[in-house]
Amino acid sequence: MLEVLKIKFLDPLKEFIHDSRSIGITLLACTVISLVFANLDFSSEAYRGFWNIHWAPTGEHHIAIGPFHLPGSLLLVINDFLMAIFFLLAGMEIKRELVQGELSSMQKAILPIVAAIGGMLAPALLYSFFNKGSAEMQGWAIPTATDIAFSLGVASLLGKRVPLGLKVFLTALAIIDDLGAIVVIALFYGGSVQLMYILGAIAFGVGLFFHNKFSKAPVFLRYILALGVWYCMFNSGVHATVAGVIVAFLMPVKRLVRLELELHTPVYFIIVPIFALANTAILLPENSLQALSDHLSWGIMIGLILGKPLGICLAAYLLISRKWASLPAGTSWYQLIGAGLLAGIGFTMSIFISTLAFNDAERQDVAKISVLLASFIAMILGYLWLKMSKATHTKKEAI
Repeated sequence: MLEVLKIKFLDPLKEFIHDSRSIGITLLACTVISLVFANLDFSSEAYRGFWNIHWAPTGEHHIAIGPFHLPGSLLLVINDFLMAIFFLLAGMEIKRELVQGELSSMQKAILPIVAAIGGMLAPALLYSFFNKGSAEMQGWAIPTATDIAFSLGVASLLGKRVPLGLKVFLTALAIIDDLGAIVVIALFYGGSVQLMYILGAIAFGVGLFFHNKFSKAPVFLRYILALGVWYCMFNSGVHATVAGVIVAFLMPVKRLVRLELELHTPVYFIIVPIFALANTAILLPENSLQALSDHLSWGIMIGLILGKPLGICLAAYLLISRKWASLPAGTSWYQLIGAGLLAGIGFTMSIFISTLAFNDAERQDVAKISVLLASFIAMILGYLWLKMSKATHTKKEAI
């Protein structure tokens, strides 16, 4: 019986989890499910109400439990605590790449670094063009992010049409993009800074650093120190998710691969789907087309769909034309443009920044819908562009 269960259910499940496309499929399914339940007459109020459960006093984000100040709502637990674990995994990936991966030398790193910077600046400038002088300017960072899971998942669907060199470039670019988003969140989307909590985070961080130096120290102490860093960051005025990156950068390099493997499944198949379900519980307005025709929506959609490939390709052209870098191995300019289009899939990080940029729920919802629509368009455009790449170049070679 157990063997039959293993063959019929457990083995296919393991195969699905380890397929690079499965993360994107899971996120897409969660988003569709959430939007459907949020807009059906019989489930809308209860479903959206569930994700907005508050246990803090009205208008308060924190709840005091003895001397401790903790998240005051379910959404805050998801966005400030669970997503800190997502940032922990992202931080470990960044550190590993910086120390021994594709970002470990300037020769390897210069193209994806400069391309990622270009891919953040161009969307921010286009967004600012549409929203200059308005209250929506605070959302300028929304279209600057790339969803690494979705972009690489779509690239995997294309098989050999996406050269290995281009996949490596896209991975490195998305990792740098994540780092840029983390810096932006830390600098621009926190509250008033509380110095005592900052000092507390530093103290816990120093303790964690020395703990990691001594392998014989109790493992549970590492978790206590890491929670201490998160708690202090949560109350510091700097966004709590930055704690995940701090803890990641304090991890010894030799432990990174093992810890990444341990966190991969719970983060991408539990935490990120919960984030998607909670943050896409959006009541679509009756005049959806009108809502998506204002300057906020245009700034986000043009930023992701046009700004991302434009910024990435212009930055790459600047380097390559001056012989400071070269195209990724086996990659043509046509395929690089396709990677730029895939980088316009903002999804997780763009939705997350939308929740930080606006306090008004209506503006948040318009921003999230714009991100979802733009990401879907970028996904389709990138897929079709790269799918045509082999046939296009074969035809040119024949001519």
